[in-house]
Amino acid sequence: MICIAHLGSPAGAHSIDTNLARALELAGDNRAQIEMAAKNAPANQQAAMTWQITHMPQRDLQTLRAQFLLDNCDEAFRAWRSAPWYANVSQEMFFDCILPYACINETRDEWRKTLRERCAPLIANAKTIREAVTIINRELFPLVGVQYSTKRKQADQSPRESMESGLASCTGLAIILVDACRSVGIPARFAGIPMWIDGSGNHSWTEVWDGTWHFTGAAEATGDDLDKAWFTDRAAMAKRDNAMNAIYAVTWTNSPLTFPAAWRDDDDGIVRAINVTDRYTQANTPMPAGQARVRIRTIEDGERFSLPITIANANGEKLFSGTTNDEGFDANDHLTAQLPLGAKCTITTPNSTALTFTVERDEQLVTIPIDKSVSRKAIDDLRTYLGKFGLTDINKQPFASTPLSKSDASIASDMVWKDQLTRIRAERKKELESGVIEANGVKMPIWYKAYGEKPKGGRSLFISMHGGGGAPKQVNDGQWENQKKLYQPKEGIYVAPRAPTDTWNLWHEAHIDPLFTKLIEDMVIVEGVNPDRVYIMGYSAGGDGVYQLAPRMADQLAAASMMAGHPNETKPDGLRNLPFALHVGENDTPFDRNKIGAKWKVMLDELAANDPGGYPHIVEIHAGKGHWMDREDATALPWMASFTRNMRPAKVVWLQDDVTHNRFYWLATENPKAGARVIATRDGQTIRIEESNVDSLSIRLDDTMCDLDQPITLIRGDEVIFTKIIPRTIATIAKTIGERKDRTAAFTAEVFLPTSTASTK
Repeated sequence: MICIAHLGSPAGAHSIDTNLARALELAGDNRAQIEMAAKNAPANQQAAMTWQITHMPQRDLQTLRAQFLLDNCDEAFRAWRSAPWYANVSQEMFFDCILPYACINETRDEWRKTLRERCAPLIANAKTIREAVTIINRELFPLVGVQYSTKRKQADQSPRESMESGLASCTGLAIILVDACRSVGIPARFAGIPMWIDGSGNHSWTEVWDGTWHFTGAAEATGDDLDKAWFTDRAAMAKRDNAMNAIYAVTWTNSPLTFPAAWRDDDDGIVRAINVTDRYTQANTPMPAGQARVRIRTIEDGERFSLPITIANANGEKLFSGTTNDEGFDANDHLTAQLPLGAKCTITTPNSTALTFTVERDEQLVTIPIDKSVSRKAIDDLRTYLGKFGLTDINKQPFASTPLSKSDASIASDMVWKDQLTRIRAERKKELESGVIEANGVKMPIWYKAYGEKPKGGRSLFISMHGGGGAPKQVNDGQWENQKKLYQPKEGIYVAPRAPTDTWNLWHEAHIDPLFTKLIEDMVIVEGVNPDRVYIMGYSAGGDGVYQLAPRMADQLAAASMMAGHPNETKPDGLRNLPFALHVGENDTPFDRNKIGAKWKVMLDELAANDPGGYPHIVEIHAGKGHWMDREDATALPWMASFTRNMRPAKVVWLQDDVTHNRFYWLATENPKAGARVIATRDGQTIRIEESNVDSLSIRLDDTMCDLDQPITLIRGDEVIFTKIIPRTIATIAKTIGERKDRTAAFTAEVFLPTSTASTK
């Protein structure tokens, strides 16, 4: 049993204890060595040793010896405590930028004593970090006999490997300078770009901290000034939202990003990083006279939070808005605003007390104390608001944009859903009792009957569409009567709607989709239908409807079955996550129903083969049968009943038909267009947009899909669009429940992609 003294609150100590236990578990056969390092660290170094162990890459946990870690920690403390600038270097900065025993993937060597012995005499008279760094960069490399060369053995050499050969790449030189700075108590970190914007290659350099971050090229001393190098102009053209053309700095904190090590084809992604592009692209853009950059962070008991903020001047005029970073990001990666010097500003956050400050200098840090109960206060505000106004204009209320905790998001979802039920149940019950569903001014008569006992999770719903079409009203009425008794599920509510028109395309006119959505909502609200067990089926013209409706309404269904219909122009792409049965008679020759059914079998087989896990289907061509299949097609009911809806599939294929929809599974668009196509996948914390030609796209998430307390990475093709935390909000909950009146189809977080980032092919 190891007892480690921790700094911070009891909650923080518990978190560290948990992380330490996990690190020991990851150490595997090397656990005894890691435990020995934790146990034998001096009392004043215990917190540092614990931090070091809990932030080590797994491969180091499994290989490094206790004495290596103890010596590294002791030497790091000696360097920090003996530096003239010790009082200005926080423990937070020490942990991340002096304590680490390595920069990137290099061999783990004991370099501290060697470099300290070389560098300490060089800077004996230096009074500032800036002065010391300039001296080390100018004099160390000739002293150790290392120069730049493309003939070096490998790019990411350790200081020992570079000094033994006398040759190093820009990466190796940067490692030496970072480690040299750390050896004498100067906070430093490795930085670089995977590929210059002109495609000419990658480059690496060093960043040092003297109250703010500065850069310098290793072995490229530039007089007594930092932030000047041959690559300054190139760095100013970097692109923060392009993974290969962004600038990164290495961090040992729990950043969601990893450093793109361009020199390693087998990079295992163990080196954490932060995106620092903005500092370089803004460096060569002169600030307007009288302007300053102010860094903002939220903090409570040492923990940072992600919250939207707004900054206004003394006249109430909005100067800036943005979202602060939480603990998932580097401790030095703050939200930055450019504000007028001397301005008296007020920062407001949702449900927090406003903070007033004066802009006094460039790189000013403003810390916003926050109340951890803001999420719970939003719930209280929601309860009050629902009691008075329901969902009316709820998205305009300040509490609607407050980031929620996981538990509060669940509470909010239940509250919004119950409010909806209370307000509309009576109206929906009256509609069902009338026997007519109405949407957008179009009316659809229905007949329904319940079969079997109601399961604990709610009844199944079978929507069965009649044939006919292109015929007098009495003919279609007769078809409706036939459909009422054509099938009988073992359990569930069997609904036979009467098509609103008598046109040939009875069931795939534009008014059918909202009518069916309304029908499903009514059945869920009034009859206790399980929204994950809704099925559609249809015969003849009703089968035509299934062909058309199933791909475009797949996210509202658990399965679909087509009987003796014709698809017309529709395509099966949207059936990726919807079990689909197709029944047609071998001799059903009118409109080539039999031939087209056979073609669809081939199409669905190919789609399923090329997309593992997708396009579940069964196609039965009934031998010797014509348009009437003597009820052999009734096997579709138990087949469909074996499936439940997956509202959150790992992959979504969304192809808009001529009748468009603005949401499909966990995707949505504000401007749906016929023929638009999106393919999106999700894997843990990563969302990929593999194909998209829509004008706008949003992604909806909840905690069953990923960990919303951690950053989500969005990738379009090969381009990383962002890595950030997407907050749970009441606004998203209210919107998604309001759209469908479906609690299980509600999401808690949403992120929008503007046109410029939504289109890809």
